[in-house]
Amino acid sequence: MNSPRARTFQSLTIRNFRLFAAGQLVSVAGTWMMVVAQDWLVLALTGDSGTALGMVTAFQFAPLLLFTLHAGGLADRYDKRRLLICANLTSGALALCLGVLVLAGVARLWHVCLFALGLGLVNAVEVPTRMSFVSELVGADLLPNASALSAAYFNAARVAGPAVAGLLIGWLGTGAVMLLNAVSYLATVAALRAMRPGELHRDGRRPERAPVRDGLRHTAARADLLLPMVLVAVVGMLGFNFQLTLPLLAKTVFHARAFDFGLLTTAFAAGSLLAAFVTTHRRGRPPAGLVTGSALAFGALETAAGLAPTYATALVLLLGTGFGAIYFAQAANHRIQLGTDPAYRGRVMALYTLVFQGTTPLGALLIGALSERFGARSGLLAGGVATLLAASAVLVAQRRARPEAAVTGRADEPSTRTSGEPAR
Repeated sequence: MNSPRARTFQSLTIRNFRLFAAGQLVSVAGTWMMVVAQDWLVLALTGDSGTALGMVTAFQFAPLLLFTLHAGGLADRYDKRRLLICANLTSGALALCLGVLVLAGVARLWHVCLFALGLGLVNAVEVPTRMSFVSELVGADLLPNASALSAAYFNAARVAGPAVAGLLIGWLGTGAVMLLNAVSYLATVAALRAMRPGELHRDGRRPERAPVRDGLRHTAARADLLLPMVLVAVVGMLGFNFQLTLPLLAKTVFHARAFDFGLLTTAFAAGSLLAAFVTTHRRGRPPAGLVTGSALAFGALETAAGLAPTYATALVLLLGTGFGAIYFAQAANHRIQLGTDPAYRGRVMALYTLVFQGTTPLGALLIGALSERFGARSGLLAGGVATLLAASAVLVAQRRARPEAAVTGRADEPSTRTSGEPAR
């Protein structure tokens, strides 16, 4: 296990995680095919309206803003594997319904909004449950590696999914792509059912009650959790609106076809995939400076992508932007998750999901309106500049906090392991 290759794929030696990764690879590929198909459908129904695209994105992420914190309590109280099975079956049923409407030729914008809202409700439960479930699959020692591999298969699917979707939309139409997505959820369900529950890393404690306020207090009392959480909130709201900005950039700036739009998304995902593999070698909790520095780099790359003069230049810059995006997201995720007591992990990761994805409705409406008025480039520029400003502010706060900690003797850098680490 000492070779670089062995260390990269160490978590895959665990059967339950292999099953999970295989199921997710198929399911996430279907999801990204669905993202391209949904965006293309909305633009076709509305005459390339950035506002409409922002509205659909807002419907999809609004439930994360409203319900994710409570869903984190569910993840701490109930069996995460069963919750994930129910969530994936529901998502598949929703995709099936929308696909049938599209194939029947009766789909309207309000149908897409209703589907996006339903999927958002499911994701409010599924996302924090899935993120905290990874630690049960592999234990705390392998959590950074497993988390990075999860990002790797997510972005491998993100590379393949949009490219395949671009071809299939031109050949079969958006409805057929949506039906393929509905079927893909069954891969995750089958993988979850095939797992051996006795091999999960559980600590044997499930609280009868898991109040949201306890998770909030745990985070607020820890500057080493709070500062990266604030940074994640700003970046998630304004910097990570690529589902909105990339189709607009493709259609309104470069006048691209569906296949060319798929290539833009694929370039972004390829950079993300590379970053995911780089972070598989991480051991332990990343330092605060790495989180902030990666945010600064991501903000600079996104700003440059918004200024790209040609389609080819945009492809190259989006490759770098994708790398910066996932490197930052992984660094922030590992710093927060590995610094959290396992008893609060579901609720803290729900808060992470809330500030990272739940703020997207606000950002999507703002970036959508901005893009409608000032052009597609303005959305990327706003996200990049906002990220640079937020990272700079957090960097200043971190430097001020260090002298205070030295004077008072406080330590905001707990060890990677906690007293409540799941038993093997």
